[in-house]
Amino acid sequence: MSDKTVLIVDDEAPVREMIVVALEMANYRCLEASNARDAYATIVDQRPDMILLDWMLPETTGIELARRLKRDESTAEIPIIMLTAKTQEDNKIQGLEVGADDYITKPFSPRELVARLKAVLRRATPQGVESEIDIEGLVLDPIGHRVSAHGSPLTMGPTEYKLLQFFMTHQDRVYTRAQLLDLVWGGNVYVEERTVDVHIRRLRKALGAAHDYLVQTVRGTGYRFSTKTAH
Repeated sequence: MSDKTVLIVDDEAPVREMIVVALEMANYRCLEASNARDAYATIVDQRPDMILLDWMLPETTGIELARRLKRDESTAEIPIIMLTAKTQEDNKIQGLEVGADDYITKPFSPRELVARLKAVLRRATPQGVESEIDIEGLVLDPIGHRVSAHGSPLTMGPTEYKLLQFFMTHQDRVYTRAQLLDLVWGGNVYVEERTVDVHIRRLRKALGAAHDYLVQTVRGTGYRFSTKTAH
């Protein structure tokens, strides 16, 4: 059994059962909740490594729960995949905007779900550099998995952390969205290029006014991380 625990939040028992079977076969430990209130209690109590969160829930929506989790420092780092029957682009983007790391549209195959879950968990536990990186007061500590600005801790989701770690170790070079998907997301074919823009926006917001200038948009090409002023 994997040491990774996944909380499945969906008000439809047959959907939860199908996901549990798929994830247990892939060696994940599963927890279940049918509404946002029970889900929140389970998250605080059990600290799952990942949350599969249905968009449509009774009383409080999945979007509202995701917002609450991302606002709270103690739960902000837990990766979230939104489960949604909504296929419209703006719904997907809204899910990403509130802090979800990915979304998967119902109906989905168990195999696709497991692949997406593995990709998000891989991003949330990045491999690579072990020494602390300090760029103009922005410090990334890969062992403690922490980021601070001039000594004050910054809160960001696992995908933003991985993106920042990549940028800080690959300065002054322009990367296209496709390259960033390959290098940061690990070539996960399910993620659209527009997703990169959402995470870049969230990364800049997390960095705040003191350091958001480091993440630069290169019009018509992509993005660059640099201490030099963009022209």
